Amino acid sequence: MRTPVFTGSCPALVTPFDQNGNIDYDAFGRQIDYQLAAGVDAVCVCGTTGESATMSIREHIAAVDYCVKRVDHKVKVIAGAGSNDTSAAVYLSLHAQDSGADALLHVTPYYNKCSQTGLIKHYEYIADRVELPVIMYNVPSRTGVSFAASTYQQLAQHPRINGVKEASGNFSLLAHTRFLCPEDFYVWSGNDDQVVPMMSLGAKGVISVASNIIPDVMLRMSHLCLDNDFQAASELQIQYMDLIDALFCEVNPIPVKAAMNLMGMEAGILRLPLCDMSDANRNTLKASMERMGLLGK
Repeated sequence: MRTPVFTGSCPALVTPFDQNGNIDYDAFGRQIDYQLAAGVDAVCVCGTTGESATMSIREHIAAVDYCVKRVDHKVKVIAGAGSNDTSAAVYLSLHAQDSGADALLHVTPYYNKCSQTGLIKHYEYIADRVELPVIMYNVPSRTGVSFAASTYQQLAQHPRINGVKEASGNFSLLAHTRFLCPEDFYVWSGNDDQVVPMMSLGAKGVISVASNIIPDVMLRMSHLCLDNDFQAASELQIQYMDLIDALFCEVNPIPVKAAMNLMGMEAGILRLPLCDMSDANRNTLKASMERMGLLGK
């Protein structure tokens, strides 16, 4: 019987870059400490929000290693290790494992757009070569490919595949997955605007972008769901919808880095091809943050 890597809320950490484009480890450490002080249930490093796509392999390995040491076993560390090159995904996974990470996050191979059989072969190949639990990541808006529920059903048979971060927004897929897969194949929301409805269908929590600025809110929302208080959780989800929408008015992590910098949290610059958000969207984000009392603290 597998146990979930975590239940509740896990921030998808931003990677702060200084003005020279290097990882700002002092700011990164403060960011991790902020999440730990809020009581989050896990942290995820080097995912999409961490701009892993523009990090070198050396930087990726170093960032995971730093995060593991900074967290120091206080919560689980989930290390992003995904690639559209299966051998590279294994390489990153083994380094994360050596660093002491607790689990791996593997996005579906992007650009290649493999078949469902290719997805099965990719994930089984990785899981056969690591000792850590693997969380798959389904985000077709970025990768161009989505899992079928029957593919989840087959991959759920592998003892080291713990479940999936589901960010397709497809509730029918989630319902069919829950029907076809065993109870110990776990699902986490990958969309901050869908935490409550996904958890009502059995998801165990959220891997959250919004947690970078409102960790207490995302933590409370997910734990209310775990406690079956979906009424209160729904009220919180609705209360923060405007802010969550603003955090995704441009491609992630552009808005959340802007929000963090507005709050004095030193998220740093973006790496090209990502660039600063438009003035209009920045004003929308700032106005939403002001309404929620996040500025001027």
